[in-house]
Amino acid sequence: MLYHVKPATLQGDITIPPSKSHTLRAILFASLATGKSIIHNYLPSPDTQAMINACQLLGARMTVTEQQIMITGVAGKPHIPADIIDAGNSGQVLRFIAALAALTDGYTILTGDHSIRTHRPMQPLLDGLTDLGVLAVSSKSDGFAPIIIKGALRGGEATLTGEDSQPVSALLIAAAFAPAATLIHVKNPGEKPWIDLTLDWFKKLGITYQRQDYTRYSVAGRSAYPGFEYTVPGDFSSCAFPVVAALITRSEITLHNVDMNDVQGDKALIFALQAMGALLEFDATQKTLQVKKSPEFSGKAINVNNFIDAVTILAVMGCFAQGETYITGAAIARTKESNRLAAITAELQKMGADIKEHADGLIIRPARLSGAHVDSHHDHRIAMSLAVAALAAQGETIIENTACVAKSYPDFAGALQQ
Repeated sequence: MLYHVKPATLQGDITIPPSKSHTLRAILFASLATGKSIIHNYLPSPDTQAMINACQLLGARMTVTEQQIMITGVAGKPHIPADIIDAGNSGQVLRFIAALAALTDGYTILTGDHSIRTHRPMQPLLDGLTDLGVLAVSSKSDGFAPIIIKGALRGGEATLTGEDSQPVSALLIAAAFAPAATLIHVKNPGEKPWIDLTLDWFKKLGITYQRQDYTRYSVAGRSAYPGFEYTVPGDFSSCAFPVVAALITRSEITLHNVDMNDVQGDKALIFALQAMGALLEFDATQKTLQVKKSPEFSGKAINVNNFIDAVTILAVMGCFAQGETYITGAAIARTKESNRLAAITAELQKMGADIKEHADGLIIRPARLSGAHVDSHHDHRIAMSLAVAALAAQGETIIENTACVAKSYPDFAGALQQ
């Protein structure tokens, strides 16, 4: 798929899509519940389908319609899967399901697409599971999928590195259903708001745990809770793209389904944009965000680790800000769907951007962008960031390999066209 993007201004209203992270956690926790759960307003994406397929292989029963997912859970006792589990392009599915598979006493094989098998490190989670007595190995001995898991995880004490939050969340979730208590030590914790997101689900469901900073967790195990009903809120990671699109094209739009009280860490981007000069107005009752025409933007030093998914769109924003935008805390972005620091640098440079990588992030200075032929690197956030940049560039931009956008924002092009 190609995007052909010409310079444009925006007007009107956009409803942002449901949160991918909440959708996947809702399916996972419903699959572990006792009884039936109903999930409303879920994100229809390939990652969602991968989580549905994986949870079904662990024994959950599901009925899926366009409006909702009805799930009968396994009461905290996953089944030995009857087939290989394919995580597709989802690191979250790969990590979370691998940890849950450790609760069974059989063998589980998990794999995924090329990006999963080459860009999404599994060694931190494998190390943590090994500490707990689980057989957890990479089939190629390279720390990547395919991986082989054999439990059963009983509880105990584990240590893992935490620059990427997903292995930590995965181990926390599995420990919640172990038959004995688990003590988890985390070295170099990062992406902390995503841990908060997982622990917020623990609080909703009454799962017992104790936390010391983000370096030590004690999880009681033996968790049990009834089925639940849940409506997925809007996704702040996706909200970033139309917001920045409106800002750099000096447009005014209203975004709906924006709940500033939700725990998602990526809402921190909104405050970073305000610090750069963005004029934004919120309505907590209506859950709307209005983007106003802003006279100018100023480059800032921004540590993006707490909202790491925003690094590519912040790079675009930096092209239109006065002075230097210095992004730090972004090294983990190299191990997402693509090496995001290298990918966004290479593609924006094709458009004339003054952008450079450093070990921990990016340096961006203002530049006039021109249309170019660019590539998404099969990464949804790269694709959408380039499309936003193209709206404020001179001339037409062609973006290759945009089917990946369905991962988090299935109607991205249609929403902007409207």
